Amino acid sequence: MIATWAKGVALAIALVILGQAQVARAAPPLEAYSAMPAIEYMELSPSGDLMARVTVVGERRAVVVSRISTGEHLAAAPVGEAKVRDVRWVGEDRVLIITSQTRAIATLGVPRSELYFGLVLDIATRDVVQVLDRTTGVLGVLVGPTSVRKTGRGDALFVRGVSLVESRRIDLFEVDPATGRGRVALEMDRDVSDYVLDGEGQVAAMARYDERRGRWSLLLPLGRSGFRTAWEVDAPVDTPTFLGMGRTPRTVVVSASRPDLQVEGDKPETSDVLFEIDIDTGAWTPLAFKEHPDFLLHHPATRLLVGGGRSEDDGVRYEFVDAEAASRWTSIERAFAGKAPQLVSWSHDLRQVVVFTDVGESGVYQIVDFDRGVADILADAYPAIPADQVGAIRSIRYQAADGLEIHGYLTLPPGVEEPANLPLVVLAHGGPASRDVMGFDWWAQALASRGYAVLQSNFRGSTGYGLAFMEAGYGQWGRKMQTDLSDGVRWLVDEGLVDPARVCIVGASYGGYAAMAGATLDRDAYRCAVSVAGVSDLRRMVNWEASQGIRRDNQTVRYWNRFMGADKLNDRALDALSPALQAETADGPLLLIHGRDDTVVPIEQSRHGQRHATGRQAGRVHRAGRRGPLAVARRDAPAHADRDRPLP
Repeated sequence: MIATWAKGVALAIALVILGQAQVARAAPPLEAYSAMPAIEYMELSPSGDLMARVTVVGERRAVVVSRISTGEHLAAAPVGEAKVRDVRWVGEDRVLIITSQTRAIATLGVPRSELYFGLVLDIATRDVVQVLDRTTGVLGVLVGPTSVRKTGRGDALFVRGVSLVESRRIDLFEVDPATGRGRVALEMDRDVSDYVLDGEGQVAAMARYDERRGRWSLLLPLGRSGFRTAWEVDAPVDTPTFLGMGRTPRTVVVSASRPDLQVEGDKPETSDVLFEIDIDTGAWTPLAFKEHPDFLLHHPATRLLVGGGRSEDDGVRYEFVDAEAASRWTSIERAFAGKAPQLVSWSHDLRQVVVFTDVGESGVYQIVDFDRGVADILADAYPAIPADQVGAIRSIRYQAADGLEIHGYLTLPPGVEEPANLPLVVLAHGGPASRDVMGFDWWAQALASRGYAVLQSNFRGSTGYGLAFMEAGYGQWGRKMQTDLSDGVRWLVDEGLVDPARVCIVGASYGGYAAMAGATLDRDAYRCAVSVAGVSDLRRMVNWEASQGIRRDNQTVRYWNRFMGADKLNDRALDALSPALQAETADGPLLLIHGRDDTVVPIEQSRHGQRHATGRQAGRVHRAGRRGPLAVARRDAPAHADRDRPLP
């Protein structure tokens, strides 16, 4: 996969150009970092007696089921090099495996896309069936999330599927996990953009989105006769979002902008507020979390809202609205003080909980058994990287040139307690509406293991710091979003921590753009740059997004125009911010890496950047590592190379 291969190449270019830093102790081989984590998912069965996990050897995956008390192996399902996106229990006897692969369906005119598939493993027979397989007139590809519910007919799966008969139909199917066959649970057309299921598999709410008008509609049940439109709003860019069931069976949670319902003087951290909607009366009630959560948590059995979590400077923090869940987590935080434990999975009675910690270590899964009052280690994410080889991570804050405070993380080489004059790699995150978090980052730690300090700044436009901070990034691609990174370099230099003559910028996805922009638009701070799956030509990228939708003026295009600062589609103002079109200004080596099958940022973005660079740099001489042509490396990889990893 491109992420694994790219890590080694990015490390190599940094090592060659910046020079080998002094390493205080024998470090694990780079292969220990570039390998995929040994465990990708852990999921407890409803009883808490069994464990399903995704194991990785090389780049091949398998789902393995075992009995926790004895370690007895019960079943396994190899999934090869397909990417595993989720693992869920279907009752106590079956496991649902969601995978994705980059494929084209030429007979249906579907271009190469990231397509999702469902497999169900029967623990007793060890048979595997495909979700929606042999369902008449339906493509066996999953559309949207797959939910597991206990109905009057037993355990069932619910997922939307594309009709091969009626082009506008993407119906909701109830799927028998024993056979994989589905039956229509509710007819839906392509304008239905989202829905919420209650605990028994009934649709509690739906959303429709009119792409042409940019209008979002909330639909609530109307007895047994269908649905009624309960609320509508013009939302050309930011649409409301369903976030599952509320605290009671007849409520759902929606993230939406409702200034008419907000308390005067209230300043939401995001453009949206969390509301609980009564599906019988249509009444909206704001959810009173102390801090706006990044994600919500639902009870594993009832599916009702029990809490939420958010990334803080020192790790993920949780807030619960359910007393029992709150009590359990308070005990866990006391037991793992200073480790910022993350919730991975829990049994239906909440008495067995799987947690993950990666502060000061490379990642450990443990199971907390409240009946026995103990925590047992289940597995290490990177078993070849011991805790004493994990570099310390400092939470830092500095001021950008315009006075805006920027938060980030500085990873130091293992064993370094008083850093001075270190070579530095600036590692820019993707998104850009994303953020770096506290914890083990395989790319940062690999570089730190070779003696480099690594700066990960959450520049303006990042999430997690409030609405105003994210909106400060609008129109700032190649401008203040970029100088927020180099301002961090200058702050570290002023503090005496890094050597200004040995700084490289590296990133993937948006971070790849930032790396190329560092080499062309803000080059004074950097000696070299490495872009993995980066955007080199902004106008060309937005035009490509326009070609992917049914309408060229689609929601995705409107989103990127706002973030990049374009007034319209094909706005030539973006050319001045596009590294490919500014290649003649580059005065240091720049390596471009891209996966051929990337469906998020097409490889043409790197090829285009290379063509401009080689055309404009013809005859230029490579001197002392300061000047040289851009190179592009290709790998037949199926996935976008964004290095950001979702929280467990």
